[in-house]
Amino acid sequence: QLEISQSAVSHAIATLEAQLGVVLLSRGRQGAHLTPVGQRITAHARQVLQLLEAMEKEAQLEKSLQGGSVRIACFRSVATHILPNAIARFRQRYPNITVNISEDETVSSIEQALRDGYVDIGFTYLPTSDEFETWEILRDDYILLLPPTSDVKSPRISWQELATYPLIVSSLNPCNAWIRKCLPLAEYPLSIAYEIREDSTIVSMVQQGLGAGILPRLAAAPIPPGVQLRHLPVPLIRVIGVAILANALHAPAVYAFLDAVRNTGRFAVKAAV
Repeated sequence: QLEISQSAVSHAIATLEAQLGVVLLSRGRQGAHLTPVGQRITAHARQVLQLLEAMEKEAQLEKSLQGGSVRIACFRSVATHILPNAIARFRQRYPNITVNISEDETVSSIEQALRDGYVDIGFTYLPTSDEFETWEILRDDYILLLPPTSDVKSPRISWQELATYPLIVSSLNPCNAWIRKCLPLAEYPLSIAYEIREDSTIVSMVQQGLGAGILPRLAAAPIPPGVQLRHLPVPLIRVIGVAILANALHAPAVYAFLDAVRNTGRFAVKAAV
């Protein structure tokens, strides 16, 4: 059955008995039989073989598209407007693959999770470092949110009009850094009155008339009734991309999910508008 010689089997068993310090088989005229301790050890050996078989099956599932998992890290606006559509498309084709999602506040923490191997796919801002292989998903423009009482008529606000409002911006980088780079371009002095972590809080503050908010379009959605949208005096855009660790071995499920993510960005922008 093993397709090896009887002497090789005897030698292997004798070696095992010497290592364990017990007799596993009793030998007599009626053949060889397991000793009581041999029976107990054989039960453990069968469990080991079952575990080895299970390990092999898990590895085969991970290498195929019949099982396994995909771990994704993203920020809130992606989780809200991009991922649901991508996951729905992915689950239609691969219902047995688990999708695990973790939300992070900053792209730096998402990229670190990719480096540390905690996630397979991360959504970030482009461009990023060469250690990642990336694909552009969408370009999300920054918009100005004005209170319901605003009397700005033009679709694009002027620097002079913007200077009359206290500004409410995100306290998280790189959004905060990008907005601050635009301030020196202003033809009139601008002041940041509030720096807030949560996008929804910024929208609510604008709705209450506390100032004008600057947010990416996806982050601002859904816009509550009364809040007015205007273009900034100069365009400001964030490029959202999806990234995996370059020069690493990735399961087929990872690439299958990347395929599902493609073209979801334009639908997300339309929905936000």
